[in-house]
Amino acid sequence: MIRFLFRRAAQGAFVLWAAFTASFVLLFLLPSDPVLTMLGADGQGANVDPAEVAALRTEYGFDQPVWLQYLSRLGAALRGDFGHSMSTGSPVTSEIAAALPATALLALIAVSLAVVIAAVIAIAATSTSHGWLRRFLLSLPPLGVAIPTFWLALVLLQIFSFRLGLLPAFGAEGWTSLVLPAITLALPVSASMAQVFASSLDATWGSPFVQTARAKGARRPRLLTRHVLRNALSPALTVAGVTLGAVLAGSVVTESVYGRPGLGRLAEQAVAAQDIPVVQGIVVLAAAIFVIANLGVDVLQARIDPRLLSGGAR
Repeated sequence: MIRFLFRRAAQGAFVLWAAFTASFVLLFLLPSDPVLTMLGADGQGANVDPAEVAALRTEYGFDQPVWLQYLSRLGAALRGDFGHSMSTGSPVTSEIAAALPATALLALIAVSLAVVIAAVIAIAATSTSHGWLRRFLLSLPPLGVAIPTFWLALVLLQIFSFRLGLLPAFGAEGWTSLVLPAITLALPVSASMAQVFASSLDATWGSPFVQTARAKGARRPRLLTRHVLRNALSPALTVAGVTLGAVLAGSVVTESVYGRPGLGRLAEQAVAAQDIPVVQGIVVLAAAIFVIANLGVDVLQARIDPRLLSGGAR
């Protein structure tokens, strides 16, 4: 188990480095100047004091060669220091810490809802004896995957907020403000999970050990709870770990549409302002959450199927 965890931790460290490096490269490839963007100047740098621009470039290290900027930012990031926001001047860690709780709560509700929806669809589709119902239920996940997040958010707003007036359209006041954003995030995620879980359940129901237990008189509910679910969980757990990345990515659109504060909204504003320190801090945090979630999934899978430890990989 220790060797298994060490290998996964090394892979996680590589993912974090790759996320930091990719964000650095992409941000520096943008054609606009982050300092001029911060000052609200146009692309030609008109109407700004050259001395002020030079001072800001020195303050944020933009006067150094790109390779030195990269090494300097990477070294600081390893110490947990992502510098100060170019928009507000506040420490990046403080900005992220202030935005994180709202997104964490929304993501927790969305993932929990997605798991419930996926389990209901997959179990119902693989348990029903009605062919038409099975076909209908199995057609829902591809439809859910194909629906764009922003379109789903706008449809939910139009129906439940503007037409029926049942739920607030914008803001973050009260638990009712979480309902539409959570559904918007949960439906696409649950679709992917339901697809994989249904396929895994189908394969497990056809396994020889299930057929043997059935021949011995085991009833279907007992087979499902004692044998089938345990053996069908592994692929679904893998998808569950990946879904955290989808939820974090979807929160950018969702929080912007619903006007909610959080990491997604902060990321959208930072990208628009080319606030490099904030963007890099959010990217690394998202990658860290993804790595930790998948490490947890790996450990849980190893507990379910100890054979994974022998190969160290799924």
